[in-house]
Parts: sequence; structure tokens; C-alpha cells
Amino acid sequence: MTVRQMKVAFGLMIGLMFSSGTVAAEESNAQSREAATELASILKSYESYQANFIQIVVNENGSRVQETQGELKAKRPGLFYWETSAPLPQFIVSNGETVEVYDPDLEQVTIHKLDDRVQTTPALLLSGEVDNLDETYQVSQRRIGERTREFTLEPRSPDSLFISLRLSFFDGELQEMRMEDSLSQLSILSFDDIRLNETVDASAFTLEYPDGVDIIRDGA
Repeated sequence: MTVRQMKVAFGLMIGLMFSSGTVAAEESNAQSREAATELASILKSYESYQANFIQIVVNENGSRVQETQGELKAKRPGLFYWETSAPLPQFIVSNGETVEVYDPDLEQVTIHKLDDRVQTTPALLLSGEVDNLDETYQVSQRRIGERTREFTLEPRSPDSLFISLRLSFFDGELQEMRMEDSLSQLSILSFDDIRLNETVDASAFTLEYPDGVDIIRDGA
């Protein structure tokens, strides 16, 4: 092969590499859009979601470092209530515009404006906007048998609160969330006593705390 032929062959090889990479990227984006659309369709069918949960936190070595129990309520559009019991009691409530976080042990309430970063909090997928999931996440899916589906969300923003989130559904009902952070710490939320689309009074999404607690407003 002459030098000229080698250059031509090399050029063709590079061209094919870029071409195949572009096709693969387009195919991946199309699959993400399809998965995001299907996930959004499921989540939007949840006018309300209520459940008890167990949250287990596992470190990078696979050791369990924390276990808590609690209750979750979500109602579209934008209403959210989260309560964990001892040993780490905490209350989180959203009215669609702000998020209040009450830590009884610290006697402190922090009020956050519901900006883009806070809205990517995984549990808020149950009450927030889900039409543009593909803009925020790279989404993939897989089926396990006839009745179980898993969706994995990888944030497109480097400032996200997590690097990977997996949602597991059984017969269209959210059963589990698995979230991995940048320190390879895994948080597993397992739901039971699930109630879908039952009436939830708006009073369930108000937070009461005793007089005298410190109130910190963060951009609210």
C-alpha cells in the first residue's frame, strides 16, 4: 500500500469512527426520549401517592450505615410531605413554591425556594413537573418479566444531588428508589402500604413546629 493509499484508508477509518459515533449518540438520545416519555406517562397518572417507607443507606464498601422509617405523601401539582422517625426525625414539606425542612433535634426550620436544583430531588418526581425529564436526565429502561419495569435516570447537570437514580415499578406502582451519590453512597427507599390516587386533604401538606425554633430562609 502506498503512502497515499494509507492516508486515504486512515481518513476513511476516522470518518467511519465519527459517523458510527454520531449514529450511536442519536440512537442513545432517541432511546432516552422514549424512556423519558414512558416514565412521565406513568408518573403523571399519579394524582396522589401515599406510602410508608424504609430507607437504608449503604456506603461505598457495602456496609449499612443508616436505616430510617417514615411516611411519604405527594399530590400534584407540587404538594409534598415527608416524615422520618427516630433516630433521625425530620419533616420536609413543599407547597409547590417553597420547601420547608424541620429538624426537631436541631430545633431548626430551613425554607428553600423551589428552584431547579431542589426540584431535581428524587422524591419530588412524584409531585413536580415531569414533561421534560429528557432535558434533565439521560433515561434508560428495562423490563423484568411481564410486570416489573425499571427506569434509570442519570442527571445531565454536574451540579445534581445524585449521579444515578433507579425507579422500580410493579404493575405500574412505584415500589423502590435507589439513589447513588458522587461518593458511591447508595440510598435505598422501599415503599409499602402504597395508596395511589386517593383523596389527600391540602392540610396534610402544612408543617407545624413549636414556637422558638430557628427559621432560616435560603433564597425564599
